[in-house]
Amino acid sequence: MSDWVHIQATSGEQLMQLHHFSIVKQQTGGDVTFAITVKEFAVPPPGQRLRFYAEADKAVNQKTAAFVPCGWGQSLFSALGDCVRLIRQFPYEGEKGGEERAVAQSSASQSSRTPSK
Repeated sequence: MSDWVHIQATSGEQLMQLHHFSIVKQQTGGDVTFAITVKEFAVPPPGQRLRFYAEADKAVNQKTAAFVPCGWGQSLFSALGDCVRLIRQFPYEGEKGGEERAVAQSSASQSSRTPSK
């Protein structure tokens, strides 16, 4: 265990060290880069028994049931491994509503400029 964990005075402070990773998901629609942050807590946060939590920067499976890949573990390896497994298992289907929202806003603004008869 590193010395930095002894700096935390109380568990409520949730002192953590951040580890950053990147992975490229290769799929037919094009490659997608995911940034993964792993939080290494000095002591497990309230309600948890594990010290490592990994979370990706974007959701997957957007067209069915979107969720952000994540994982808890007793080691950096296990938390990161769970997160990467979910990234590999589910498709990345684009930011939900990103382009669709822009098209809808453009259509709405054009229709509001059209004079009514």
